[in-house]
Amino acid sequence: MKFRDFPVEEKIKINIERMGWNRPTDIQYKVIFPVLKGEDVLAIAQTGTGKTASFVIPTVHFVAQGSSKKYQQKSPEVLVMVPTRELSEQIRDVYVEIAKGLDVKIMTLMGGVEQDAQIEQLKKGVDIVIATPGRMFDLVSQGYLKLDSIKTVVLDEADHMLDLGFIKDIRDLNKKLPRKRQTLFFSATIDKDIKKIAYELVKNAIRIQISPKNPVAKNIEHSVTNVEMDDKRFFLENLVKENEDKKMIAFVRTKVRAERVVKAMERVGVKSEALHGGVPQDER
Repeated sequence: MKFRDFPVEEKIKINIERMGWNRPTDIQYKVIFPVLKGEDVLAIAQTGTGKTASFVIPTVHFVAQGSSKKYQQKSPEVLVMVPTRELSEQIRDVYVEIAKGLDVKIMTLMGGVEQDAQIEQLKKGVDIVIATPGRMFDLVSQGYLKLDSIKTVVLDEADHMLDLGFIKDIRDLNKKLPRKRQTLFFSATIDKDIKKIAYELVKNAIRIQISPKNPVAKNIEHSVTNVEMDDKRFFLENLVKENEDKKMIAFVRTKVRAERVVKAMERVGVKSEALHGGVPQDER
């Protein structure tokens, strides 16, 4: 089956062709049809399966169908909740491409930037909002973001949001949304905690589970070394110095540890920088 065969707005099909997409991935094929029918969806899908387009295409179609209605200061119909600002920007870019030539207004709500411009955009009217939890609830509490017109809510990378401690935010969101709505829940993993929160949100959901055909790129080599805590920084120092022609990323658990590793590397002459949420966005 090709994207041409999906029952969506013609301009969406044209935009998809312009983007070089021909046939849908497994998750796109399995998710788009139920979403178009108004079903709730619980999808277990990792990055790389094409899940973003699986909710972008039908939600743009929904909004485009009703865009002939005149409105002033229109509240959003679609809310996409994501764990990070980087993901919100990626999803916005896909929305912009799919919605080209259509009367569909799209915006992101995220922290790390002044909220005034976001408030002004909300006042002018918007159809689709992609938001991180913190900024979204700030603007809801201030009365600038209205959720009473939401028809479809998407939770993307829900497991990541739970890992970051946003479970209370997700439950609070559920209380503020219209009871009659469509919910699309996407997670890379499923366990009892994720399943519990998922079934608090979705109703009679279609469950879909997709694994990527190539979960690991073929040009990546993997190895594991067990290192005692006290030896980790010596190990990292030796690894860097043995591979002086390469750049490296070292992942740590906390901001404090990141700063400690940077200082430890500086003491042994290894140039390094910390990258975490405590560093201003422009510096990152």
